[in-house]
Amino acid sequence: MSAPDKTELFIVQLSSIERSLALYVMTLVPRPQDAEDILQQSKLVMWRCFDQFQPGTNFGAWARKIAFHQVLTYRKRQKKNQLQVSDEFLEIIASEVESNDEALEVQRQLLTQCMGKLDAEHRQILNLRYHEGAEIDDIAEQTQKTEGAVYRLLSRIRKNLHECVTRSLKKADDYEPEAT
Repeated sequence: MSAPDKTELFIVQLSSIERSLALYVMTLVPRPQDAEDILQQSKLVMWRCFDQFQPGTNFGAWARKIAFHQVLTYRKRQKKNQLQVSDEFLEIIASEVESNDEALEVQRQLLTQCMGKLDAEHRQILNLRYHEGAEIDDIAEQTQKTEGAVYRLLSRIRKNLHECVTRSLKKADDYEPEAT
């Protein structure tokens, strides 16, 4: 395989699974910033090892295996700050996530749609907390609210998003195409 073909093939393969790979890593580590770091490291390892990938096989499974090992490496480095779960438990979670990959993607899309229905302030607070990893006191200061108000608002937003996704999933399950 020539170098430009290899690069193009890698980019196409990575683009096709990038979102699901990010979700996979995010389910295995508690902090979004850590998931981003692991994801970046995983992509570097995938590129370095791309010659070992067999075209025609499952690129997503290959990528998740590399990402899983990056999560294990990360956990070893961060042992003192980690929530203590065994590697075996983490493997079970990883296996479960992999088997539910399609369902999780549907839920992610519905969550994105439901988040789009939030007002700007609520989206900002969610972004601060879950995308930027801001602490509650920092969010309270930035939004000029009390910490208690931020906690209550986040709880209400999460509840509303859960209900929105649940309703959307139910509508999708109840949908039956008309017979022709």
